[in-house]
Amino acid sequence: MMVAVFALLSLALVLGWFGRRSIAMLCIFLCLAVALKEFLWEIHSSTYGYRMPWIQTRHMDTPPVAQHVLAYHSITHSTVQTRGGLL
Repeated sequence: MMVAVFALLSLALVLGWFGRRSIAMLCIFLCLAVALKEFLWEIHSSTYGYRMPWIQTRHMDTPPVAQHVLAYHSITHSTVQTRGGLL
């Protein structure tokens, strides 16, 4: 399907370059329709329908927390001296 999207957009570019703007605009609209159809085909599931369950947008009372600290980094404040004085 992405080949069809790329082919239609390329054809629109070539047709627009050679002055066939009305046919190029038709190819652009067909490209958008094919891209929309592919997007809907990609996200459709027989279980979920047209939802995207991997994107969580609902409010959670307690967000998940990692069990162990993976890295710890402490930043200390110190003064740096230069020839003219402190920064």
